[in-house]
Amino acid sequence: MTQAILQILGGIGLFLFGMEMMTGALRDLGGPGLRRALARFTTSPVKGALTGAVVTALTQSSSATMVTVIGFVGAGLMAFPQAVGVILGANVGTTLTGWMVTLLGFKLQLGAVALPLLLPAALLRLIGHGRWQRLGAALAGFALIFVGIEAMQAATAGADARLIPALLPPDSWAGRAVLVALGAAVTLVTQSSSAGVAVALALLGAGAIGFAEAAALVIGMDIGTTGTAVLASLGGSRAMRLTGLAHVFYNLLTGTIAFVLLGFVAPLVLGLARGDAQLGLVLFHSGFNLVGALAILPLAGPFARLVERLVPASGDPLGDLPDRRLLSDAGAALDAVGAALSRVADVLFAALAAGLRGRRGVAARAALTLRAEAMLDALEEYLARLVLPSDQPAPLARYVALLHLTDHLHRLAHRLTQGGRMTRLRADPGLRRAGLALAGRLEQGGDAPQEATRLDRLARLIERRMARL
Repeated sequence: MTQAILQILGGIGLFLFGMEMMTGALRDLGGPGLRRALARFTTSPVKGALTGAVVTALTQSSSATMVTVIGFVGAGLMAFPQAVGVILGANVGTTLTGWMVTLLGFKLQLGAVALPLLLPAALLRLIGHGRWQRLGAALAGFALIFVGIEAMQAATAGADARLIPALLPPDSWAGRAVLVALGAAVTLVTQSSSAGVAVALALLGAGAIGFAEAAALVIGMDIGTTGTAVLASLGGSRAMRLTGLAHVFYNLLTGTIAFVLLGFVAPLVLGLARGDAQLGLVLFHSGFNLVGALAILPLAGPFARLVERLVPASGDPLGDLPDRRLLSDAGAALDAVGAALSRVADVLFAALAAGLRGRRGVAARAALTLRAEAMLDALEEYLARLVLPSDQPAPLARYVALLHLTDHLHRLAHRLTQGGRMTRLRADPGLRRAGLALAGRLEQGGDAPQEATRLDRLARLIERRMARL
């Protein structure tokens, strides 16, 4: 019995490590393209759900999809109602892992075939460069997943004789609730519902537990992923908290529906699966996630407004710092830094315009400018912690551009603290007229090329006049 438990734990470890390797490599391989798809095909909740499901199925990681969504929402590239659709789709897409485990792992038993893949995969990982290196990591992860499944399957063989019914809760509402809680606890410990589902499938295939018991465990594992989302959102940005809360609401809804209807749905699902309990379990898992998504999608707008009301904005013009969890995705992190720098620029330009007009509130503007400088320091530290892919020039170019922008804003903030310059400018009639024109342009915004040219001309005029004083 002890040896079987240790073998199950080892199989879970191999499965988790393989999933981590494979999803990380797939995310890096398809990163730019998948990000473009998320940005382009999420104009409505329905399109967002479809895109979220496809992207998550391709990367085998709902977490990677969530991180990208958080980055887009935090950067203002995606409205939260659009993000709700992606969140729903990601939860449906992640159930593909169960199908892969059942059809390839348990039915075809690819563990023995996958083991020899580790040698070429390791060679690609060690010798290859760029995409070949990532392909090696993906293959190695894929192989380890099925080696882990085979280990769990071998450990659970004969478990029906060792696992006596008295050890399990009775097949009642209360007993199923206990199994739901157990499934949630397993997910919280392993930080992966996929690993828990694989164990439930192995026990079900060995006859150690019945279909209703396995289904209750899977419901709990699905609900347990909300614990991970809640923990991830604590102390995070508003985008992270919004995403975490939406995830909690969705999974609680789907889990409750599945739990209440389990007794009625179980015979139907087993009938569709033609008595194959393992196939029926993954069908049940995908089905209740799909039903939950279809239930919320028509109400995505009101649902998003409810979540936004529960997580109000801070009201701070500088906003939040980018969430540190975005550092795992260079593109999402750069989006978030760009959005934060845009907010800092708005604050500094507004302070400059107010100073040029000689408005009151000098002390308040000075305090806000100091806070903006502190945020710029924090953003520089954030960028320093970011690891960029070595074979992708676009993120590197963007990284350098953001560093230049940070430096320019630092210099502007420093100038704003030199109040004597503003006083001298307003005292000179010619400079005052140019300063007021510059203030007007700053207040209107200078994103258009012609506005940028006018701002540059005004700045040179002021510089020449200041040099004569």
